[in-house]
Amino acid sequence: MTTTPVPLTPRPTPPPPRSVLRDPAFLRLWVGTTASGLATWALPFVLGLAVLHRDLGAAGLGLVLAARTAGFLVAVAVGGVLADRHSRRAVVLWSALAAAVAAPLLAAGLGRSLVLMTVAAALAGAGQGACRPAFQALTAEVVDTDRRQSANAAMSLSVRTSTLAGPALTALVAAFVDVRTLLLGIGLLWLVAAFVPGRGAAADPSADRTPRASFRAEFIDGIREARRHPWFLAGLGALTAVVALGYSATSVALPLISRDRYGTEWVLAAAMTAYTVGALGGALLTTRRQPGSPGWMAFAGLAAYGFAPLSLMLPVHPLVVIAAYVVAGIGIELFNVPWFTAAQREVAPAKLARVSSLDFLVSYGLAPVGLALIAPAIDAFGVTPVLAVCAAACFLVPAAAALAPTARHLGRPTTAAD
Repeated sequence: MTTTPVPLTPRPTPPPPRSVLRDPAFLRLWVGTTASGLATWALPFVLGLAVLHRDLGAAGLGLVLAARTAGFLVAVAVGGVLADRHSRRAVVLWSALAAAVAAPLLAAGLGRSLVLMTVAAALAGAGQGACRPAFQALTAEVVDTDRRQSANAAMSLSVRTSTLAGPALTALVAAFVDVRTLLLGIGLLWLVAAFVPGRGAAADPSADRTPRASFRAEFIDGIREARRHPWFLAGLGALTAVVALGYSATSVALPLISRDRYGTEWVLAAAMTAYTVGALGGALLTTRRQPGSPGWMAFAGLAAYGFAPLSLMLPVHPLVVIAAYVVAGIGIELFNVPWFTAAQREVAPAKLARVSSLDFLVSYGLAPVGLALIAPAIDAFGVTPVLAVCAAACFLVPAAAALAPTARHLGRPTTAAD
């Protein structure tokens, strides 16, 4: 007697993960990050307006911006340890409040006390620096693993949009209000960054009553964690080379070449805008593309910045320079988004903020050194040889980094079962 086979019931297909853009917790975090980005990019522009209005001299502007950078570099290291010791949300709150307090102090010192403005700028930079690793770690708490690449892409879109919109909106508002009012408006943006983001899902580290190591020991422990990941060390070295050599060289050379070769400031403005537009496009690409070898794609994207100094070496049409900056912008986000996502996946969660702070500290910390050395090098050797060396470094150092162990996948290869 035969039996009729029972048809197999197909296994239900799991629903696709909900978009991060429909997640209220992530949206609150995104709004806070965007507000901090707008405040960050608007401040140098507002201080530049103060110079135009003769409320601040050029030397004073340089001193204030240097104090801001110094505050950032010190606080980004301290903030990484604090964000792993305590609630990441609390670190965001207090660091953003520090930056918010700095805004009225800057307004009070404008035209009256350069010392007060310098101290306030250092405080603003410290608030900005302490926020960065805390926001990075808080993203990993708020968003589950499957949606982190989309979340990081959305964060990158926020940063690039702020780069465009911050100065533009400031210029628009400046037609109706004075510089002091603009500085107070920057303080309000920092208040949004302080109070809008919600708490992450992870447990509060401060609730752990186990005796903790010293601040210095925990910072060193973060360095040890970074050294456990060969892909991270290789990527950090490549990123530092591109920022300190490639980005610094083009920052100095682009205005000179725009003026001397093309006889117009239009090339300078168009190239910088093209870079930001390209970065927006690169961030959008990463929301839809999941390559099989994300590390190799990331390092190829980072190497693409070499086209910017390469285009400035040659007597090409201005449109070629603009196209090169579009490619460089696309490439930098093809690196940034997988890089941040890999750190959130591979680094021990309790040490993520410290490792992120090392990322910002090394890559951004050496940028002023590059800027300080590039101009004398151009005077000594000429702009073309310097650009050639920097372009070669941009192409070759990321290529070498891609050969490091675990670099192909930025850590362990992910599988469907993960």
